[in-house]
Amino acid sequence: MEPEQEPWWRRIIRRLIARKPLEVILHEGGRTQMKRTLGRIDLIAIGIGAIVGTGIFVLTGIAAAENAGPAVIVSFLIAGVVSGLSAFSYSEMSSMVPISGSAYTYTYATMGELLGWIIGWDLILEYLVGAATVAVGWSAYVVTFFSDVFNVEFTKKTTQAPVLWDNNDMAFKVNHGAYLNIPAIFISLLVTALLVLGIKQASWVNRVVVVVKIVVILLFIFGACRYVDQSNYHPFVPPRQGNSYGARGVFKGTQRVFFAYIGFDAVSTAAQEARNPQRDLPWGICGSLSICTVLYIAVSTVLCGIISYKELDVASPLTFALQAHPNTRWLRILIELGAICGLTSVILILLLGQPRIFFTMARDGLFPRIFGRLHHRFKTPYLPTIASGIVCAVLAGVLPVDILGDMTSVGTLLAFILVNIGVIIMRFLHPGAQRGFRVPGGPFLIPIPGAAIALVVLVLSDGPTIYRLFIWLAIGLVVYAAFGYRHSRVGNPEKWSEEDIAYFQDSGMLDGSDGSSIAQSGKAEQPFEDVVGE
Repeated sequence: MEPEQEPWWRRIIRRLIARKPLEVILHEGGRTQMKRTLGRIDLIAIGIGAIVGTGIFVLTGIAAAENAGPAVIVSFLIAGVVSGLSAFSYSEMSSMVPISGSAYTYTYATMGELLGWIIGWDLILEYLVGAATVAVGWSAYVVTFFSDVFNVEFTKKTTQAPVLWDNNDMAFKVNHGAYLNIPAIFISLLVTALLVLGIKQASWVNRVVVVVKIVVILLFIFGACRYVDQSNYHPFVPPRQGNSYGARGVFKGTQRVFFAYIGFDAVSTAAQEARNPQRDLPWGICGSLSICTVLYIAVSTVLCGIISYKELDVASPLTFALQAHPNTRWLRILIELGAICGLTSVILILLLGQPRIFFTMARDGLFPRIFGRLHHRFKTPYLPTIASGIVCAVLAGVLPVDILGDMTSVGTLLAFILVNIGVIIMRFLHPGAQRGFRVPGGPFLIPIPGAAIALVVLVLSDGPTIYRLFIWLAIGLVVYAAFGYRHSRVGNPEKWSEEDIAYFQDSGMLDGSDGSSIAQSGKAEQPFEDVVGE
């Protein structure tokens, strides 16, 4: 008697919840051909490079003017605390799974292929749109810098996006007289070219600009504090007006400035280029976040004290606020220079992280395999880097900074939720796995509040922002059904021959004994069955 055939719907469910075994992930990542050149200081600098940028130089003013008023200080504090909770979870996961895929890899290993795909697709939104947001802010500071230093005025036609977002009407409006943001396009493509050349060169550039921008931020804090007028702090939480201010405005401000904290996530995407990832990644994540949270709160406190929050709805709020005070020209110039350097490093780190997630997903079969190859000379994922840079340039050229920042923040919050849940799952699925760092207090004390608060902030986001996230995820599910589901290495091992694996030209994807792929040798089959078995 023939065994009863499994129903089609059950086969699909088994596929969607199939997890990539931890031992396979570690084997492939441990033998990578990427150049391991990054030490602890480099990783902390990567975190600071990504975190300190748009949050201080751009979004501080917008969040104060449109959402929280002077209570943007509280918004930064809440965002810092929630990010800190998630940073502990990221630290444990990155020390346990030191692979470039970041939250995508962690989710794939804990919650299965479908959720792994969703968070990977979400991270594309987070990093690509995030880099575009920063490029728009970079453009605004370059325009102001040339005006202050050289008395050169750039035309609106080539330095602003053709559309604007009206926060009160919740609608796009035409920005009359503006056609394209050329400086934003230029910096996106320039950084892309640098990243293709190699991680060592990019890391050196990042170290230099991180030092410059920290010095400049300290100059602003101590140089501008003498202009603080305490009356600017009243009312500290302005009465609610429509979608702005009040308690809801504080949380909306939190959601908006969350964008400023995604840098520690970027640290984990460099895992396969770190010399000792299990030891140094937690340092890079927690160290950079701690330093930057202090800087954010200090800058927002001084900024809201030297000018009314109502006037800060500009793309370069620090220099704008200083224009209201005498003898600040050279301080403004230094801040503009620091902002240009600082925002450059943020673009660099975000465009470093996104292609590595794209690269990892391609090697899992969820994207075309051509994106999973390294450059033969530079050992960088050059094709996803080039593709990401071009898309970033297009977005930065045509969309305004506030709409881009909001889209990135909701993507970040979703990643935080799943990584916190992933820590809990991993503690039970792999209790004996080697971890360079453990979340203090057990698997529930920190991850559960971290996930819950991130969920609350996400739910309190503007309706249009959440709608755009769901539209993006819906598009992702269509792409997954059309390509990823059919080509996944986890779900379709029979479609991956030795020649297909050899295409990636990476010995880390072979078992090292007979040259066959791990998936084909049968080593991956039992863990898959453990997950999706009867």
